[in-house]
Amino acid sequence: MIFTRHSAALVGLVRRLRLVREERLRELEAEALDTGQPLPELLIGRGGLDKAVLLARIAEALGAEWVAEPPQRLAPAVAALVRPALARAHGVVPLRGDEKQVTVLCLDPLAAGDVHELSFALGREVRACVADPECVAALLSEHYGAGSEVLVGFSEYRTGENDAAAGGVSAEELVAMAGQPPVVRFVNEVLEQAIREHASDIHFEPFERELRIRCRIDGALREWPAPPHSLVLAVASRLKVIANLDIAERRVPQDGRIKLTLAGRPVDIRVSTLPTQFGESVVLRVLDRENAGLSLDRVGLPPAELAALREAVRRPSGIIVVTGPTGSGKTTTLYSCLREINETGAKLLTIEDPVEYEIEGLVQVAVNPAAGLTFATALRSFLRQDPDVVMVGEIRDMETAQVAVQAALTGHLVLTTLHTNDAAGAVARLVDLGVEPFLVAAALEAVVAQRLVRRICPDCRCEQVADGEMLARLTPPGTSLAGMRFYAGAGCARCGASGYRGRLGLFELLRVTDALRERIARGSGTLELRDCARGQGMRTLRDAGMAALVARETSPAEVLKYT
Repeated sequence: MIFTRHSAALVGLVRRLRLVREERLRELEAEALDTGQPLPELLIGRGGLDKAVLLARIAEALGAEWVAEPPQRLAPAVAALVRPALARAHGVVPLRGDEKQVTVLCLDPLAAGDVHELSFALGREVRACVADPECVAALLSEHYGAGSEVLVGFSEYRTGENDAAAGGVSAEELVAMAGQPPVVRFVNEVLEQAIREHASDIHFEPFERELRIRCRIDGALREWPAPPHSLVLAVASRLKVIANLDIAERRVPQDGRIKLTLAGRPVDIRVSTLPTQFGESVVLRVLDRENAGLSLDRVGLPPAELAALREAVRRPSGIIVVTGPTGSGKTTTLYSCLREINETGAKLLTIEDPVEYEIEGLVQVAVNPAAGLTFATALRSFLRQDPDVVMVGEIRDMETAQVAVQAALTGHLVLTTLHTNDAAGAVARLVDLGVEPFLVAAALEAVVAQRLVRRICPDCRCEQVADGEMLARLTPPGTSLAGMRFYAGAGCARCGASGYRGRLGLFELLRVTDALRERIARGSGTLELRDCARGQGMRTLRDAGMAALVARETSPAEVLKYT
């Protein structure tokens, strides 16, 4: 969480100030080395040090001011004292200043004694203060996050629009507005920073007095600095121009695509507009083509599940189902399976809604319900194209389910997705869609259930004390988790004060054995199928989550939320 770059200096300071007994300090140093837990967290948690006392003593030793209660938000004039790039690079937030001097709060308290580079860059004297790093990280994220560079100087920018009269703007005026340099620069900056931070979705949401921008990073929405409200129409128009949408149509939803190249890497963006009371809401889905190049080795499956799935996708026929909620990585897993068997000797066809990634060697088709091209009709046509492998984006109705099963039974390998809570639930879902149980038993080869949970930021990972209710919900029946250590992220600049950075997959793989086929054919329920699979060695999503907890990769809250 704090002092991550100056742990040695911290130890020396604690030793010199005699804040912890020498014997205890050595024990904590050894524990930090063995467990990888940050030493500052051990000092504060297990060493008995009060964080405020420690920070105040550090400020005193460095000759810096100790700010016990930093502001919750910076005034615009104060935030403008330090450019966003400098604030992030040096990990500082301005507190006050004038033409000669700037007082800053330091994210790393031990960096308060060395601000010469920042002073040179600002051309003013810099006075550093010590404050709670969590408060500084929150201010840094709020005022100097993505998109903040282009907001400098935007406070006086106006599009020349009267919001009340927005409906009377002509198409030519909208195009001119969308092409103005400040608007182009702002949109480009937001897109580039969102992609750099691995955002999966970018939301531009108009409200009565603000244009809110939020990005979904690691599965959670984070709010970014908001531009002036006068940019609502201009930003929506700019996004529609680069997505080749009808810029003059603001009464009905529209869908489009944007293709970008960032740092030599191609990125596709799916665009969706929605008319609202205060303007058009625009949501961008980022489709990073690097995901299309994933192999099964990089998906994150444990060795046993990886070997079993590899064996399943190499079979000549049958159905393999990937199940999970929206945003759980099902498409990535399917594409990885296709890459595994994408050989010149095999014919692979996909029907998707829409085609997310273009992959060489695959014949890919997008559904078009308006023209009568649905999953079911495309799948029937596929069978006349002499395929070896067919991917169906999602089984949604009885017709698609029945055709997919027939394709599997007539010598084709079918890969598809369903929305169910776990692997065993896929059987009940197929039966509910109208497929006879004995046909499901004959066609189904494997089901992969998966979730994506946030990974604890390695820079601010610290031990967490689980409360009684959380511990009770985590503890499997008939077992005890007493003595088990849990971890979470305290929040730092690297993770945007969220405590998480990146995601990892939790997987549950059900291989359909003879014993399971017998139970499926006679119509056994989901609970019986799950118990049978577990008896044959299947690791559930909760088991995978507990393994991630033991490995200190995720937090109890994430495991309880997604499993």
